Amino acid sequence: MNKETSSAPPRPWIPYALAGLCASLIGIGLGRFAYTPLLPALIEASWFTETDAVYLGAANLAGYLAGALGGKSMAARLPAHQVIRIMMLLCAVSFIACAEPVSFLWYFVWRFAAGYTGGALMVLGASTVLPHVPAGKRGVAGGVIFTGVGLGIALSGTLVPALIGVGLVETWTSIGVLSLALSLASWRFWPPAEPRSDTAQPKPASAFRLPFTSLYAVYGLVAAGLVAHMVFLVDYVARGLGQGITVGGFYWFVFGAGAAIGPIAAGKLADRMGFRRTIRLGLMLQTAGVALAFISAAPLALGISSFVVGAVVPGIVPLVAGRAHELSGSDTVLQRTAWSYATVAFSVGQAGAAYAFSYAFELTGRYDLLFQAGAAAVALAFVIDFLTPERQLTSKENEA
Repeated sequence: MNKETSSAPPRPWIPYALAGLCASLIGIGLGRFAYTPLLPALIEASWFTETDAVYLGAANLAGYLAGALGGKSMAARLPAHQVIRIMMLLCAVSFIACAEPVSFLWYFVWRFAAGYTGGALMVLGASTVLPHVPAGKRGVAGGVIFTGVGLGIALSGTLVPALIGVGLVETWTSIGVLSLALSLASWRFWPPAEPRSDTAQPKPASAFRLPFTSLYAVYGLVAAGLVAHMVFLVDYVARGLGQGITVGGFYWFVFGAGAAIGPIAAGKLADRMGFRRTIRLGLMLQTAGVALAFISAAPLALGISSFVVGAVVPGIVPLVAGRAHELSGSDTVLQRTAWSYATVAFSVGQAGAAYAFSYAFELTGRYDLLFQAGAAAVALAFVIDFLTPERQLTSKENEA
């Protein structure tokens, strides 16, 4: 039996990538983004006040930060694929728990839990799958994995508006059941645990040299620039422009359509242009896309804004991961460490902007200020990247 197993050809990578797609779809695509089209419905149904509903959205982003910080430590105690399965199930349970407005604290805990699972799945999902993928297929596999984010957004933009007419209880329950089904369907497709490595870990300073810290800052500012769309887009259209939840859900679907093609399109561009140039192009597009939201409320402008910013959400992920690989050279341990720090930077930028924007909206009630701040954050990210010298660490520097 052991001889047959050892002589068997390597298992195809496609099931692994599809399992990763399910994880990103549940933990990020639905765990974070399904709340956006639900936000105005929660307010109109008097489940929560406007201020409370916005802070509940920010709770999810704070949970994402905690999950990004805690993902590696959990994987150090249990095999990564087991942690991933637990996180996917917990996310599904969190949706069902939100089917009743028990209290603000109850909702806060479960929205935080959904964010925590998303952060952990972001750190562990791709890093668990990609080592089992042939080197020539890793770009495609990464695109497949992060396409789950866009599919989840598109699904939330179609499923949620359709179900809201039935009831909020039914909407939350349906999302939970769907997530549970995807968790069970992908259960057996996660790759086996890799043997523990006894190789020395890189010194923390190796992942905090200038090119790395610049990358973290850029990634964190990109996250801040996405918050206005991720949290407020549907509410802005539905209540701010008075066009209703259905129209708001349509723009969220457009946002998801952009997100569905973002990772693969970004990966193909990076193969031709290089990761850093593609990141700069993405920053310029994101700045313009966020700015369009406050420049014009015309349907075409909002549609372009939704699509472009939606494409950046998952599209920037493989670009930053690829850039971290370039800077790390052949040091795979340094690469994983840098990716973990980058994910934390993204989480900090996201959570910090979410609470700052929520507070600003509470004070002013103005959506345009949020989009202006988001565009400014991304423009600053471009300046930081532009001023950072191009340099790849040598093998000696990696060993330092």
